[in-house]
Amino acid sequence: MGKRKRGNEQAARDEDEKLLPQKRFYRQRAHANPFSDHTLDYPKSPKHIDWSAHYPQAAAGKTPEFADIGCGFGGLSITLAPLFPDRLILGMEIRVQVSQYVQDRITALRTANAGDPKAHYQNVSIVRANAMKFLPNYFEKASLSALFFLFPDPHFKARKHKARIISPTLLAEYAFALRPGGIVYTITDVKDLHDWMRTHLENFPLFEPVSQDQLRAEGKGDIVDAV
Repeated sequence: MGKRKRGNEQAARDEDEKLLPQKRFYRQRAHANPFSDHTLDYPKSPKHIDWSAHYPQAAAGKTPEFADIGCGFGGLSITLAPLFPDRLILGMEIRVQVSQYVQDRITALRTANAGDPKAHYQNVSIVRANAMKFLPNYFEKASLSALFFLFPDPHFKARKHKARIISPTLLAEYAFALRPGGIVYTITDVKDLHDWMRTHLENFPLFEPVSQDQLRAEGKGDIVDAV
């Protein structure tokens, strides 16, 4: 029976893998110019968003609490979903094919895990959006508890620094959307960009640094480990 059980579990995993979309069918350029005019359908304000279309099983009136900016292929958002089943998570991605891949991936995961009360993926969704231009169109004041910026485009050339996702102007919008005590999580493998983000966040009057040990002490260890 033991061997048969493992075989059944493997067969189930194989079936689940068939449901998941394959990245090779979603070809897309590595980066997109945030200042270009993209064909985007964005809401007039957060009040004009029907979140039930994104989270059909969420309680009425519930809105996203975690925002994954430039979510790429959705790795973080999807990892966080089962860790925080009571929080709504929204990924934002400007690239057409990448955002479609994430949407298809979420749909497949919901289907494959429909009977799992802890990992149902009903609490994660994505919008194709330019966060640098339209973030306030999606989030009410003090509605978010976490903003994530994972491996943003470094824009190496000095004349391109204005396109970096962390800047004094944009930090004002992030502070508007975050509730008191909310956290901005950043990670990059480019030291210059790391120093840039840290310096701008520390110099902005509405943000203060917090260590990983502090976050773990506050019960945010799962988020730190996921990031």
